[in-house]
Amino acid sequence: MKPLLRIATRKSPLALWQSEHVAAALRAAHPGLEVVLVPMSTRGDEVLDRSLAAIGGKGLFLKELELAMLRGEADCAVHSLKDVPMELEPGFALPAILQRADHADAFVSNHHDSLAALPQGAVVGTSSLRRQAQLRALRPDLQLRDLRGNVNTRLAKLDAGDYDAIVLACAGLQRLGFDARIRARMDAPQWLSAPAQGAIAIECRDSDETIRTLCAALDHAPTRTCVEAERAMNRALHGSCHVPVAAFAWLAGEHLHLHGLVGSAHDGRAVRAQGEGRGDAPEGLGLQVAQMLLAQGASELIAAHP
Repeated sequence: MKPLLRIATRKSPLALWQSEHVAAALRAAHPGLEVVLVPMSTRGDEVLDRSLAAIGGKGLFLKELELAMLRGEADCAVHSLKDVPMELEPGFALPAILQRADHADAFVSNHHDSLAALPQGAVVGTSSLRRQAQLRALRPDLQLRDLRGNVNTRLAKLDAGDYDAIVLACAGLQRLGFDARIRARMDAPQWLSAPAQGAIAIECRDSDETIRTLCAALDHAPTRTCVEAERAMNRALHGSCHVPVAAFAWLAGEHLHLHGLVGSAHDGRAVRAQGEGRGDAPEGLGLQVAQMLLAQGASELIAAHP
């Protein structure tokens, strides 16, 4: 019998694309390995009438998949790393973080070319507090309305005329073949994405050395360095989907750069900081930028989003 590896995954089109992408990479890295998907529904996918913050956060996308691994129904799980809590549940590890795709957000509209081109009072859809905070800072006149559901559902609501524009992740649109829907990229330094946006991670049981070794073949060291800095900053700020925190790190030779932001989804107030450090010390840089943000009053903004 060929060795078998079972990947737990959410059922959304994007989650299935990402899991099949990982499965194909694992088959290529380990000829003879059989890889199958185990699609599952999570509470984060099922409850769409409330924001993620209101029902418990992005960790809801992971819980059922982790339980499947503990029950022995799956060997690993594939996630968008931006959905993975800063602290994993005990007994789990991330043996592989794949090379990051486009980290930026996408401005999507059928009638307007950019955020600046929207008319006064236009309706923009997003349930992300991070995106809301930056939208309010740049365009306080806009009407911001919640938008949940998978990528296809969100695009359908835009096409139905419910919104003048919506904000999504470039990577998700590109992975599903919706590149043409991106009217403008929203990018650093003016606009910051979610920590680890665009990166795919594999999670497995910490004690399963065989699975860890198989998955580690897909790890992309430069991406891991950048997202570890972003996640360390977020961790030091106690950030979650309840808090409008944004971060983007990039490598320039051996130097690692990090931009961070904490904002208010209520009134658009924000503090920003940036730092530079060594590529072999991403967590230290993340902590440094977090401390700079706290020194500017980030705690007050974080406290306003209980």
